[in-house]
Amino acid sequence: MRYISTRGQAAILDFRGATLAGLASDGGLYVPEHWPRFTTAEIAAMAGLPYVEVAVRVCRPFTGDCLDEAALRDIFTRAYGRFAHAAVVPLKQLDHRHFLAEIFHGPTLAFKDIALQALGLVFERFLAESGAHVTVIGATSGDTGSAAIDALAGRAGVEVYMLHPHGRVSEVQRRQMTTVLDGNIHNIAIEGNFDDAQALVKAMFNDAAFAGRFPLAAVNSINWARLLFQVVYYFTTALSLGAPHRAVAYAVPTGNFGDVFAGYVAAQMGLPIERLVVATNENDILHRALSAGDYSAGQVRPTDSPSMDIQVSSNFERLLFDLAGRDAAALAARMAEFEATKQMRLPEDQRAAAARLFSSARVDAAAMAETMGWALHQAGELLDPHTAIGLAAARRDPGSGPMVTLATAHSAKFPAAVAAATGVTPALPARLADLMNRPERYDVAPAQLQAIEAYIAQRARPR
Repeated sequence: MRYISTRGQAAILDFRGATLAGLASDGGLYVPEHWPRFTTAEIAAMAGLPYVEVAVRVCRPFTGDCLDEAALRDIFTRAYGRFAHAAVVPLKQLDHRHFLAEIFHGPTLAFKDIALQALGLVFERFLAESGAHVTVIGATSGDTGSAAIDALAGRAGVEVYMLHPHGRVSEVQRRQMTTVLDGNIHNIAIEGNFDDAQALVKAMFNDAAFAGRFPLAAVNSINWARLLFQVVYYFTTALSLGAPHRAVAYAVPTGNFGDVFAGYVAAQMGLPIERLVVATNENDILHRALSAGDYSAGQVRPTDSPSMDIQVSSNFERLLFDLAGRDAAALAARMAEFEATKQMRLPEDQRAAAARLFSSARVDAAAMAETMGWALHQAGELLDPHTAIGLAAARRDPGSGPMVTLATAHSAKFPAAVAAATGVTPALPARLADLMNRPERYDVAPAQLQAIEAYIAQRARPR
């Protein structure tokens, strides 16, 4: 399998190269040259297999000569051996139609662990094979940072510089990052929002002088390998509900479009997905794009679902690439205009094409709180705010078949918001019970490229 950039000017890479590069050198995102597709019989044969074995089968077509079946099995066995539930991603039934896929049983209580625990091991393996090292630069709206830091702390050949918006993540999210004191971990709280942090990361990758000094790598969902590992739980959950002989719909709370794009990939691989419902909070650029063709960034509004407080959804570019017939030159021009103006209109034919699989919903604070109350009193489930937004969107969907909401985080990551909506303060699991007493270490910096590059340059190991 070869990987190409959505903007068409970067080198074509294999799985190893795309994984270590993260962002393409032309500012685009790496995607497979083609979508591998399973037959109905091949999907049916995965039913009843352990999560690790499904992961091997789903990911193997994408790794080529870089990771064989045995290597993938070793990576997934080690990664998911740290999870608190033997099923890795268990399903819970809420009523006759609605289910939760709990994708938060990893070490940092968020779905990002599913991809990043595996990605950390892949990084370590590839770097050991080559004797190289990487400087990982990431931006987080809360959960990616803690999951990446847990996965990469102490890993040989890896330095991590993680940017988060100062004062705009929950205390639990912050402490899961800043209490990791390994020497290869550096936390930077920027005086701005997540979009500012994400823009800084992209700017560093696109700064030829800076990127030439340090071997930069990415762990955000712009990294193809990370997104690939998220495809697996669409297969395992759909198989549990009757696939491939029955289609399943999904509601996905998302800001950066990575988690729901993984569902799109699963559909391209032949999994019968009836619909993907994109659930947003008041920061609704994705809802506006899919419902009205208006992909225009506004001001980020702080909410009780901070991981979705995003107005520029990086992974949406991957979908736009396919919707535009994989015309990289045309997409590069459109993205350059968007980056300059923060405005884009989707042509009606592309919006209509997206609507064949995607729908969307905007969920405000009142609807989020109402859904948290419904889940607790009707189904005995205490939801975090992001999952509640997904479930609120799912309950608006007019379909009749099985609907799975991705439960993206443990409720204890957002205790204040959960308590305000339900009157119940969720407790951290025992393995994190002392989190609030652990010492922290992080630096505060302005949201300025020169300042962040200088910070990293003073500490990072050059090529």
